[in-house]
Amino acid sequence: MKIAIISDIHGNLDALQVFFESQMIPGSFDELWVLGDQVNFGPQPREVLEILRDRADIAIQGNHDHAVGFDDDSRWTPAFRAMAEATRRHTSAELNDEQKRYLRELPLTVKVEREGTRFQLVHATPSDPHYGYLLADAEGWAAELDSVDADVLLVGHTHTPFIRQIGNKTVVNPGSIGQPRRGKPRPSYAVWQDGVFELRSYDYPIETTVAKLEKLGHPPEVEAELIRIVREG
Repeated sequence: MKIAIISDIHGNLDALQVFFESQMIPGSFDELWVLGDQVNFGPQPREVLEILRDRADIAIQGNHDHAVGFDDDSRWTPAFRAMAEATRRHTSAELNDEQKRYLRELPLTVKVEREGTRFQLVHATPSDPHYGYLLADAEGWAAELDSVDADVLLVGHTHTPFIRQIGNKTVVNPGSIGQPRRGKPRPSYAVWQDGVFELRSYDYPIETTVAKLEKLGHPPEVEAELIRIVREG
């Protein structure tokens, strides 16, 4: 069995289309799992959401999915508040009531088993599914894994790809499709096949996405930051 695992698409249709066209070639994967944040930040949330509704075998709720679904800006951190609020308003205007209901009804966590391996999927951390923030810190994840009854914990949220073995459990973050960070603008994702994980990345037409962002009418400082992240990671 071969599973593609993606996260944090953030309304970036250009990056998602390249993933399906050049990476997830039809028939090359058995399942697609989405670890949250389908929408917000990017210019085309409606198109991204509809594609993933049709193509994903499993999808869970990220903090941006929750914020858009419930019109809730209450928990944004100061560093991202202006950008998150402005893009949430754009995303909310793009989606209809049925699409927002879909976001509201996404599960916070999913547990599944494939070929004898037990997986738990959550957007951020088990203790704080929306906003818990851990990179590859072994000590922090060791505490989180105490409550995890699975062999593998799959997470997103930080936009930082890693594979970390901690005791007899594995934590995997595939990184971000739509808004890569940490100085690397190439989208990344994870593949699980025959019990082995692999991180992959690829190029996409960044300037096409930039041109779309420039047409949205966000406040200048928000637009500049969104473009900087897309271009520089």
